[in-house]
Amino acid sequence: MNIGVAERAIRVGRRTAGLTRAEYNKRVRAWSFYDWANSAFAVVVLAAVLPTYFVDVAGTSLDSPQTAAAYWAVIIAISLVLVAVLAPIVGTMSDVMRGKKYLLAFFTLVGIVATASLFFVSTGDWQLAGGLFIVGRLGFGLANVFYDSLLPHVAVEEDQDRVSTRGYAFGYLGGGLLLVIAVGLILTLPDENNQGVRWAFVAVAAWWAVFSIPILRRLPEPPAAAAKLARGSSVIGTSFGRLRSTFRNIRTYRELTKFLFAFLLYDNGIGTVIALAVVYGAELGFGTLELVGALVLVQFVGIPFTLMFGAVTDGQSRRRGQILTLLIVNIVAVPALGITAAHTLDRDTVGRPDPAFQSTGQFVGEGEYNSTISAFTLTGDWRVIGQDDLPAGARSDYVAAGAAGARIDIPFNGQRIELNHSEGADHGIWTVLMDDAPLLEDGEPVVIDAYRPTVRFEVPEAFEADTEGPHTLSLVSSPVSNPESIGNVIAVGQIEVLPPVRSSDLGFILGSLGAVLAASLIAAALFGRRLNRLAGRLDSKRTILLTLAVYTGIAVWGYFLDTVIEFWFLAWAVAIVQGGSQALSRSLYSNLAPASQSGEFFGFFTAVARFGAVIGPLLFAGAVAVFGNSRPAVASLAVLFILGAILLARVDVNTGRITAGFHDQTALSYPRHVEGGLENYGRPSSLPEAPQGFRERIRALDRTEVTGPRDDEEL
Repeated sequence: MNIGVAERAIRVGRRTAGLTRAEYNKRVRAWSFYDWANSAFAVVVLAAVLPTYFVDVAGTSLDSPQTAAAYWAVIIAISLVLVAVLAPIVGTMSDVMRGKKYLLAFFTLVGIVATASLFFVSTGDWQLAGGLFIVGRLGFGLANVFYDSLLPHVAVEEDQDRVSTRGYAFGYLGGGLLLVIAVGLILTLPDENNQGVRWAFVAVAAWWAVFSIPILRRLPEPPAAAAKLARGSSVIGTSFGRLRSTFRNIRTYRELTKFLFAFLLYDNGIGTVIALAVVYGAELGFGTLELVGALVLVQFVGIPFTLMFGAVTDGQSRRRGQILTLLIVNIVAVPALGITAAHTLDRDTVGRPDPAFQSTGQFVGEGEYNSTISAFTLTGDWRVIGQDDLPAGARSDYVAAGAAGARIDIPFNGQRIELNHSEGADHGIWTVLMDDAPLLEDGEPVVIDAYRPTVRFEVPEAFEADTEGPHTLSLVSSPVSNPESIGNVIAVGQIEVLPPVRSSDLGFILGSLGAVLAASLIAAALFGRRLNRLAGRLDSKRTILLTLAVYTGIAVWGYFLDTVIEFWFLAWAVAIVQGGSQALSRSLYSNLAPASQSGEFFGFFTAVARFGAVIGPLLFAGAVAVFGNSRPAVASLAVLFILGAILLARVDVNTGRITAGFHDQTALSYPRHVEGGLENYGRPSSLPEAPQGFRERIRALDRTEVTGPRDDEEL
């Protein structure tokens, strides 16, 4: 490629096409609101509500919660593969038929209808739940292809970082607000038939539908490298032909290809942090408050930090130095203060774990035990049933009795204890005693009604004594059974004495984070201007590299993490870089991909993200298998960030932009490609002219007819 010719081509005059700044801002706002709209699905359906609902409600007809969780993992994998396979195909179709908005509306509608239909999922309906989720995930994932592909048509090139980060920030806020609404519905509506959860799905669908209207009304259909179909040809066939052509000429897009490989690595590290943070925290013994609170913190604290990363790369911003100062202070001070506090302050303030409970005489200590061991006393006609003699849902040997009055006494040293039991049509009601007195919850005696129409194993139940120390948990088969039950069976499997309850000063922890934020604001005001020159050197690529350095530190810190205060501070560190790293990756890719075929190339972008979604979890699982716990698995994620950063550093962004500019110059030089709609695009009149790329021809043509030879030739 003759770079000199390309550079001269890029400097071709770019005229304002009559688009006012007000109209430009309206389009940016409408585009951003789609992130606000569909993030409700990502937060509530994908992450917060449906996974638990599937295991605990829809999957109750399966033989154990573990089996239900395994089925859910398979369903997720199927949805990811389908999105990855279809994304490049439908993306290319949107270019061939010049129909990005049409397909965006179609797949959005598919996702909305599937999400609303989750209302009809009830107890045991795991097939219906799985099918609707796959359809909804297809709608969500494929609609995002067209949403992302509109970015180079909505934002001028020098503004794409700001617009992309704004979209992510809108998504954080919209998803967080809908999560609050969903939790409110779950807590306030009757528990009967899970009304709260089911109406939460309807709320997600309504939110998604209402806030998708602006992008469909405000944005015109962008120009594209459309195709004039020959007699007997079809959109699908032509799309496959174009995909084959792109793959044959993939060397033409060397910088874009290098970026995709880098993105494949580091984005999967980011995705694994998001997906497994709660699992890792639970394994370390953090409570529900810490696990849920950290998720909420990332959701809302991520909003301003995501916007900051968009502003720090904005050459027109006068506050780049201040913003960079604020980011650096947070990046340095958060781990420094969190680690220092964890090792210097008292145990109950920072949530340092107490020593493990030890076995004392007849009382078993912290750890997992089979219900068949001699330390547990069985009264009545009990029998041992080996795992090999039980259905596939059982994960251990069981002890079982079938008569009223049967009793199992479990002496333990600790405070919290969890056991797995079975449920079935012949199971009864069990009374729960702690030290021979009824165990109370909210002033009412705790009982376990183990009746269910079908057999299920490994059903967990957790109990907590008032104090730490030696206790005896007893389960007694009651003579009173469920009216629908045909027996009084009691069956118990694995038993676990849980670690000590961590205590921490949440007010002090959140106050410390607030102090870090206040200090960073003061530092930005006092010293920010001194960093203007350094901030001026930050572009999209360098800023992403900065976030990957932070993520590498997060992975290493996670290996040593062992206090509540560190967990909160680590969540804050994730909130700093999570949205910015992903949003800037989207805008950088937009600069490297031909705008005239943005549907096809953002289809590749989606495919890489979805296909690669298995790398991080597989690496994590492999490390757990080798080392026996999750700590080395968390540290291993640093490999993905380091390798991704090395590949990203080798991407020549300017050469990639020139390549895309050449392609757009060719693709948009035929009347059929520009017919209708080019007059709707232009640079906002208040933005300065800048020699960007031939993708700006989209905005500069302004109804100018461009002709070329062989008008019917396929591109």
